[in-house]
Amino acid sequence: MPQERIIVVDFGGQYANLIARRIRDLGVYSEIKLPESPVNEYKGAKGIILSGGPNSVYEGNAPKIEKKLLELGIPVLGICYGHQLLAYSLKGNVERGEKKEYGIAELDIVRENELFKGLDKRQIVWMSHGDTVSKLPEGFEIIGSTKNCKISAMGNSEKKIYGVQFHPEVVHTKKGMKILENFIKISQCKRTWSMDNFLEGKIEEIKKQVGVKKVLVLASGGVDSTVCLAILSKALGPDKILAFHVDHGFMRKNEAKEVRKALDKLGYCKLQIIDAKKEFMEALCGIINPEDKRIMIGELFLIVKDKKLKMLNMNPEEWVLCQGTIYPDTIESARTKHADKIKTHHNRVEQIIELIEKGHLIEPLEMLYKDEVRKLGKKLGLPEKILWKHPFPGPGLAIRVLCSNGELEEAILKTEKLAEKKLKGTGYKGKILPLKSVGVQGDSRTYRHAVLLSGKLDWEKLGQISTKLTNEIFNINRAVYSVEPQKVDSIELIEGKLTEERVSLLRNADAIVREELEKNKIYYEIWQCPVVLLPVKVNGKKEAVVIRAIESTEAMTANFYRMNPKILDKIANRLMKLKGISAVFYDVTNKPPATIEWE
Repeated sequence: MPQERIIVVDFGGQYANLIARRIRDLGVYSEIKLPESPVNEYKGAKGIILSGGPNSVYEGNAPKIEKKLLELGIPVLGICYGHQLLAYSLKGNVERGEKKEYGIAELDIVRENELFKGLDKRQIVWMSHGDTVSKLPEGFEIIGSTKNCKISAMGNSEKKIYGVQFHPEVVHTKKGMKILENFIKISQCKRTWSMDNFLEGKIEEIKKQVGVKKVLVLASGGVDSTVCLAILSKALGPDKILAFHVDHGFMRKNEAKEVRKALDKLGYCKLQIIDAKKEFMEALCGIINPEDKRIMIGELFLIVKDKKLKMLNMNPEEWVLCQGTIYPDTIESARTKHADKIKTHHNRVEQIIELIEKGHLIEPLEMLYKDEVRKLGKKLGLPEKILWKHPFPGPGLAIRVLCSNGELEEAILKTEKLAEKKLKGTGYKGKILPLKSVGVQGDSRTYRHAVLLSGKLDWEKLGQISTKLTNEIFNINRAVYSVEPQKVDSIELIEGKLTEERVSLLRNADAIVREELEKNKIYYEIWQCPVVLLPVKVNGKKEAVVIRAIESTEAMTANFYRMNPKILDKIANRLMKLKGISAVFYDVTNKPPATIEWE
């Protein structure tokens, strides 16, 4: 184990692994421990970082730390929940804040200190919290404040213990890496760690895991599974690798053909495309709940895989399964002990967990983020077209076709009146969409309504309003802007199941959006652009589509993309010509509080 190391204590935060990754990016080895780890395991560590988490520190079942950990004389940095836990453990006070903060905030540095050394007095930071430190522990002083959170940062310079309510590890905190670099200096760590040997180490690991067996890869054709194939090919040779591409009927236009062409050209494996459209549609056509839908899809992948193995007379005992799972999939599926489940990814259903525990499945990329996978892919010589292909979820369009039985789950009139009150004087009108989407707020899952905004297109103003409404109205976790029609008189929830007709409609809409992004040379400016079909009537006509264009680096946080209005108008005009589309909305929510996908 390297002598120079910083330990990240994981309280179930969405960004715990990201903190460790950022520390390694800065040249210091970092490892993750759970709060239950004994204090003696911290021996020799140069610094300790307490991560965020979904709990409230004052709850009886919330994870805590031994006070001895804060008495080791090792520098400590608490982030979000970790910041609150420091205050709580040292006899300060934490309570639910009057206003929540999700997204960008302005931090004023109110006192010079080592943690913020070299920074301007005002900083752009990224918040995701509902609780707040309301009273400092003894010996601490306020070193940073925002408009809604007086104790946004605190420190005890003598003991070298600091806490920040915001997340320095995400890219949206502009000087976050400088703050983490300052903590490394406070910890007196030598920056000698390098990730250059990651590939070589991973190749040796794969050889040991696989042994004399062969590897079966579930390949989507996206960057993650393709990088997996490249590593496996380097470690084992293409003759020991077979890939199944399952065409479940929810792919993008011409996707299966494009995948075959690309993978055949690369030559990493033998490839078989399985036509499973009928099995998937029959199993999913009556499912409304998005979580049930995701779990069913994950289980069907394994059923189809096993059926194909049997058809080919392949002995399952001679094969190891491989997936291109990356870290955001695992954390959002509550793979770590204290994490909240945001949504079950198809590659994290119970049967997959059982295979992992039995040693029958390998995931070479499970601790990496998308940007790291792309760097690895570049090192392995993958073409740019694959490296920068927009991410596409395993369940495909099935989770982008929102479903409904046509019955409202709750009254939304009260929420709509509250939104109207908040919008007074802004020049925008707001209506609550009569359906819900998934969000992530304070490291916890939310399933709440979106507000539809109508008015003049002004991205900056829309972004500010989106942040305000999602921060201040409990039942809202997402905001969308009405591109067409500009005036929305009525929205009505209708019955909408997963049917071939609806999937085909969305596939055509998705193809239009992708074509226009490429034609207008903005495809690579956008990290991902889901197109979502909503079962709603707008002004008496059905249905509506939402364009969810975002900018991101690692998918843990994201900003909505400010698209050129002329390009957006072109896209909207083409979409409105599709039979069955009555409205085009544009998602103006960051992550958090909304996830990238709606389901």
